[in-house]
Formats: sequence, C-alpha cells, structure tokens
Amino acid sequence: MSVKARKAQEESSKLAAEAVSNHRTITAFSSQDQIMKMLQAAQEVPRKENVRQSWFAGLGLGSAQFLTACIMAFDFWYGGKLISQGYITAKALIETFLILVSTGVVIAQAASMTSDMAKSAEVVRSLFAILDRCTRIEPDESSGYLAQEITGCVEICDVEFAYPARPNVGILKDFSISIEAGKSTALVGQSGSGKSTVISLIERFYDPVKGVVKIDGRDIKSYNLRSLRKHIALVSQEPTLFSGTIRENILYGAPDKIDESEIIEAAKAANAHDFIAGLVDGYDTRCGDRGVQLSGGQKQRIAIARAILRNPAMLLLDEATSALDSKSEKVVQEALEQVMVGRTSVVVAHRLSTIKNCDLIAVLDKGKVVEKGNHSSLLAKGPKGAYYSLINLQSRAHNST
Repeated sequence: MSVKARKAQEESSKLAAEAVSNHRTITAFSSQDQIMKMLQAAQEVPRKENVRQSWFAGLGLGSAQFLTACIMAFDFWYGGKLISQGYITAKALIETFLILVSTGVVIAQAASMTSDMAKSAEVVRSLFAILDRCTRIEPDESSGYLAQEITGCVEICDVEFAYPARPNVGILKDFSISIEAGKSTALVGQSGSGKSTVISLIERFYDPVKGVVKIDGRDIKSYNLRSLRKHIALVSQEPTLFSGTIRENILYGAPDKIDESEIIEAAKAANAHDFIAGLVDGYDTRCGDRGVQLSGGQKQRIAIARAILRNPAMLLLDEATSALDSKSEKVVQEALEQVMVGRTSVVVAHRLSTIKNCDLIAVLDKGKVVEKGNHSSLLAKGPKGAYYSLINLQSRAHNST
C-alpha cells in the first residue's frame, strides 16, 4: 500500500474500534447508519489502492505465465528441430527443458513474494521507527535526583505552555504561582483557562515551552520521575479503572505491604465502603473493562480511595468530585479535607462550593493568574473581582435550576 492508503486504513481501523467501544452511545443516538457511512468513506481510499494493486498483480502474474508457456513452446519447437537435424540428443533436450522449468519456477516464486517483501519491509521500518524513538521525558533517568521524601513546595515561574498537538495554541502565558508545602491550593476559572494543565506540569506529563517548574526548590527536570511520582497521588476528572477487582484497583500504585483493614479504611474515607459491601462479591467484584460495571460516582470514589491509600506527600485533585451526587459529594469532600490536612494539595474545581476552605484560591483566566487569596478576601473585592463573578454566576445558575 502507498503511505496515503496505509494511513487511511489505519484511520478506518481506529474508527471501527471506537465504534465497538462506544456502541452504547451509538445505539442511544441511533447513529449506526452514520457510522457505517463514515466507515465506508474511510475505506474508499484503501479499496481503490487494493483494486489498483490487484490489476498490477494480475497483469504481472499473467505475463509471467504467458512468458513461461512461450519459453516452453519455443524450447520444444527449437529442440525438436535440432534433434531432427542431429545437433542434439533427446536427453539434452529434456535436460535443457528441466533447467528452464526449475529456473522459471524459482523466478516466479521470487516475483510472487515481491508484494509480501514490500509489506514486510514497511512493517520492519515502522517497528524500528518505534524502537529508535526517544522520549523527551525519561521517567527513570539514572542521573536524576532520587527523592526519598518531599515536602511538596511547588513554584511555577514564568511558564509558557502549548500542547504538542497544538503548538500554535498557547495555554499558559507568563504563568507564575507558588504553592506552599502542607497547604491546600485551589485553581478555579472558566473552561480552557489552564487549570488541568498546571496539574499535568506538576506531574511532568509535559515540559513547559518556557519557564521552570520547581518542587522543593529543585527543577522538576532534575528529578528521577519514578521516585518523585511515588510521593504524588492524582485523582482525575475521568477516573481510570482497570478490568480487575475493586480491591486490585484500590491497591494499584500503593506500597507492597498493605493489609485488608487499610483498604477498608481508605474505602470508608472515600465513602465507597458501603456500596462495595453491598455488592455480591464485595471487594472481589470485577470492575469490567475501564470500570464499565460501575457507575461514574462509584468509579470516582474508588479512584479517591486509591489516592488515599497511597498516603502521598502531594495530592492532586482534578475535578475529583465531579461525578458525585450532592449527598456523596458532601461526604467525600469532608473526607478529602481531612486527608488534605498536613499535605500539599492542589485542587481543580468548577464547583466553587468545594474549595471554600482551601488556604489559597487562584483564579485563572486565559492562562494567567488574575486573582489569588482565600475565599473571604476574594469575595471582599466585590462585583469587580473575578472570583466574585464566578461565585455569582454559579449561584444564579443553581437558583435557576
């Protein structure tokens, strides 16, 4: 296949895989016909390429067979003529015929393998491209600083950042913030203001285009990332569960020596123990692929229990209570506030009611910190304040519903 056709084939395969994994959404919107049309359109380029290659292959095979037949006919005709004139014997004719046939078979087999060899060469080229690929962020750098423990003091200084997939779209611009060790810091703002990006930079999922991120006064690039991340726990707005049991998911990433009582305590702190105990298999209940057997709120509480069990020095909460109902959110929020005591916590939240008790609240807008302070000091700025406006906007939305 050509490069264009191969990419089109990859896209159609990706589309088919997404259709299978998201079949509930497709069924709910009755969009099966639309998906089939998209798949047919994606397959059009590979189909045309396969037809073109089939023509070439057919012409090549037909030509090879025709030439073979012509050579054999010529061999018998001319050999018979030479025998009749006494130049060669019948034995020599048969020997010549067998040599030509065996040589022709080898050449034909080699020709038939040309397409397979081309495909194999492309696969090998892709494989070596993956093997030769070097990551810009090495998680296990041998020369990196091994963090035995951290206090969690974070400094982000004059950072500019854009995601690699969209290098021309700036997310953070001259962004600076100091997060004190042992304190809770909330990041609030409109969607797209860069809140979750700050979490990604602290975890060093990405490096900033400009500026520096420091933890405990040391550039994050100088750390051995595996050792650093052992002291950090992350709860994302889209909780990720594996297809094992609930116990295995809570234990994921925790220290080796963990007993059952600690698992249960972590589940209780995350308000997850009651619903787990109500399941037929309890903590041995299988979550299914990506936690499909559990509701969104249940998955979120298991993810919170996993973070609590890790007992990290730094806790990163990216919309950690977004999938919970009001009652569960209140209980989990109280548990999180207890867990956050004495450790560095960075909280990203849209529901501003969940971050009132944070030591510092930073309001982000278009990749910059426009306000910071505690809940009371920010409200005291009145209607002209960005935080006040967000609170007022959410209050009106809540009252209207």
